[in-house]
This record gives sequence, structure tokens and C-alpha cells, in this order.
Amino acid sequence: MGIIEVNISCPNVEHGGAVFGTDPKTAAAITAAVKKVTSKPVIMKLTPNVTDIVSVALACEEAGANGLSLINTVLAMRIDINTRRPVVSNIYGGLSGPAIFPIALRMVHQVHKAVRIPVIGIGGISSASDVIEMMLAGASAVEIGSAGIVNPYVCRDIIEQLPALMQKLEIDSLRSIIGGVEI
Repeated sequence: MGIIEVNISCPNVEHGGAVFGTDPKTAAAITAAVKKVTSKPVIMKLTPNVTDIVSVALACEEAGANGLSLINTVLAMRIDINTRRPVVSNIYGGLSGPAIFPIALRMVHQVHKAVRIPVIGIGGISSASDVIEMMLAGASAVEIGSAGIVNPYVCRDIIEQLPALMQKLEIDSLRSIIGGVEI
């Protein structure tokens, strides 16, 4: 079957690729265009580099997205103090890894509360406890990226650690905790 994830959020390209994902109307138009040419489920990958991620999420849902994945990297910058020039040739690039986990968690929670389609949590997940936390925020599933660069076996390790952590936390199934944060 397969799934198509449409990345409308990448800041690591010339002219800041995130422009597609910052405007709800444009995000909806791209969603609709992809849905028109495929029968596969379409997941729209959203950018955190917006004032209101919920409006973008709702626009994608209304345009037919089957799910949403969030977040992509946070726009950032580093400067080489010796050359006094940006480290990244595009000046700005995407910050990922554990530093963005709290941002991703917040945005997953906000979007989960607003939409009826599944939300895939992405951003700084590197442990079984991160997976539990992301699912409590509202993620139906998670994706792992940067942690795999540090530890190529991170997914295997998390899968092996989840049952013991679930038992400790008295969680019968991951599905049962989706959006279960108590506020």
C-alpha cells in the first residue's frame, strides 16, 4: 500500500522551503493537489516555524490529508567565530534533535486537540520515555530522525525498552494513552 509524506516544511533549501507550509491556503492547495493524483494515504509534514500551527493543520485536514506529521526542524543559525561567517551556506538551517523535543511536544498537543486525523510526532525523540510522552501529547505514532545518526540502533533499542516502561507505568497499550495528558 504505502503512504506518502509530503514535506511542506524544510528550511534547508534555497529561499527557505518552509514557505509552502507557513500559509494555510498554500498548505491546503498542496494537500489537495497531491490527493488528486494518488489513492495512497497522504501525510502532510508541518513546519514549526509558524505563529499558528493549528491553522495550517486544519487547512491540510480540510483539504483531505489523511494525517499530519510534525514537526520538522526549527529554523536556526550558527556563526563561525574565526571566519565571522555563517556555518551553513544558506545562512539559516534546521535545528533538530533533543533541543526541539519540548517544541514538538507542544505543537503535537495543540494539533491533536484541533484535528480528527492522526498526528505523527517528530522532533527530538530518542528514548522510550520520549515515545510515551509524545503519545500522551496526542501522537498516534512517532518518527525518529536525528537520534538515528547518533545511534543507528535507536529504534530497535526503543522497541525493546517500551514493554518494561509500559509495565512500570501501568500502560496496557500505547493506543490507550494517545492524547492522555492530564491538564
